[in-house]
This record gives sequence, structure tokens and C-alpha cells, in this order.
Amino acid sequence: MIKKVLPLFLLFISMVSNAQQPGEDEWGAWYMYFGTNKVSEKFSIHTEAQARYYETTSNFNQLLLRTGLNYHIDPNAIATFGYGYIDTDNSFGEIPGEVNSIEHRIFEQFILKNKVWEFLFEHRYRLEQRFLDFGDATDTQHRARYRLQMTLPLTNTFYLNFYDELFINLQDDLFGQNRLYAAVGVNVTENSSVQLGYLRNQFSNAVYDRLQVAVFYNPDLRGLFAKKKP
Repeated sequence: MIKKVLPLFLLFISMVSNAQQPGEDEWGAWYMYFGTNKVSEKFSIHTEAQARYYETTSNFNQLLLRTGLNYHIDPNAIATFGYGYIDTDNSFGEIPGEVNSIEHRIFEQFILKNKVWEFLFEHRYRLEQRFLDFGDATDTQHRARYRLQMTLPLTNTFYLNFYDELFINLQDDLFGQNRLYAAVGVNVTENSSVQLGYLRNQFSNAVYDRLQVAVFYNPDLRGLFAKKKP
């Protein structure tokens, strides 16, 4: 299975890399952590931290911290309400006296999962209310996001992950951005995994290439919240 699928994965990486439009010349990187921790049969807590750079190991772009409360309707349907804090350096170069923008974000999310043959699909629908502070001005913006993700297990340890996510502004220009992603994943333990991937992040006037390193850690915390018997 690996010998059959790996050439297709490498071809996909080559195609999206060669298809890029003029944008930043440097390869950037996103280093990410994601956690989903069950606290009861129906509820879990989402935690997330991302450090994003214009270059692979330097030139700070963005810090994103996000958390949320998940309600598990059933194993294939999850509703989430959450909050995000985002600190962004909007310029590639170092500008004296530059002030980063700060965003406080509220989001509502719904995830649906299904399986077709060996392919695991996930549909993520998200609405965001964005409260931005640019230092000398503030703004409130709204947008919608839809992500279609596909995961293909290769063995019990290795898998491939792909997604495409569209951002739609609910004010001004309709198109916000589009993210096309491909990665190889490794299941380290039953509740942890690591992904190494490539992201093509397209805006209306630029395209960015980003290396992504993601760590997922999902320990079950229900034992900590269980009532002790007298």
C-alpha cells in the first residue's frame, strides 16, 4: 500500500509547489500543537498553540492561541464554541517602531465525519467574529470557513492527510484565502501523533509556501473529573 500511495503523494507536492503564483520568495514555517481532552462522555476541551514564521526558523509572523469547549453529539458530529488570541506581525521586514496587531476571536464550529472505503473524511464548518486592534485603529470583522479533510491510513503507524480550506469574508471582498495542505503523519502512541506537511496559502494578491510541523496529543482526562466514591 505504501509503495502505491507514496508516489502519488510526492506528485501532489510537486504539482502544488510548481503551481504557485508570485508571492513571498521565502519558505515559512508553522509549528503547531493541538489537543482534544475528554472531560466527560459528551464534552471535551480543545487546546491549540501555533508559532508562525515568515522564514523556517526566524522572522516572526504570528502567535495563535486557541481553546474551545466541544460537545460530542455522537462519534461523528462535534459542535464547538471557543476563543482565540492572535498576535500578528503583518510585515515581512523589520520596521522600526512597528506595532503588532492583536486579535480576540470568538468562533462557533461544527464537524461532521464519515468514512468511504479506507478514506476518512472530515467536514469542518466555522464562523468567526474577529475583534482587531491595529494600535492606531480597531475593527470588527466576520468570516466563514469550510475545510474538507481526507485522511488515508497506510499502516497502523503511518497515514497521509490532505485538506483544502476556503475562507469567506462576510464583509468587503468575498474571497479571504484558500489553504491547500498535504502531510505525512505518524501515530506515536494511541493518543498522540505527529504530522510533517506542506501548506500552500493563497490570498487574492499573494501565495505563501509554508512547512508545517504539527503535534497532536489527546489524553483522556475523564479520570480527573470522575467523582470519587465515598
